[in-house]
Amino acid sequence: MAPDSPTAPARPRPPRDPLVPRVPTARARMTNGTGGTILPGIDQRSATARRYRDLVAAAAADQGGADRCSEARLQLIRRFAALAVQAEAMEARLANGDPINIADYATLTSTLVRVVSRLGINRLPKNIVPSLAEYLDEVAK
Repeated sequence: MAPDSPTAPARPRPPRDPLVPRVPTARARMTNGTGGTILPGIDQRSATARRYRDLVAAAAADQGGADRCSEARLQLIRRFAALAVQAEAMEARLANGDPINIADYATLTSTLVRVVSRLGINRLPKNIVPSLAEYLDEVAK
């Protein structure tokens, strides 16, 4: 059978390299940043969701901005925010006089400390001074 005949069998595709980024149309909306939220399917108006978003934004800013963070660092920031929101909820119950499970609280706190130690607790300043080349390009315009 000739390779250009309409009945020729299709050639198998080579396997896709998982390390090569996909085109934007083949990625998740959250990856593209077009989902409009970091917690899809959740009521974004709840106090917990707002606090979570605030913590993610603050932690990303402490790391020099979300645009300077790797995906792994962004995932750690999200885990930090989720753990912090849970810890704050437990602390609120405790402050209201409700009993909490101390073992669960201790485990949560220990996990939070480990995540924070991976992220680092020092703020990283965002470089807002343009490079010499960027400055000269702006002046030339």
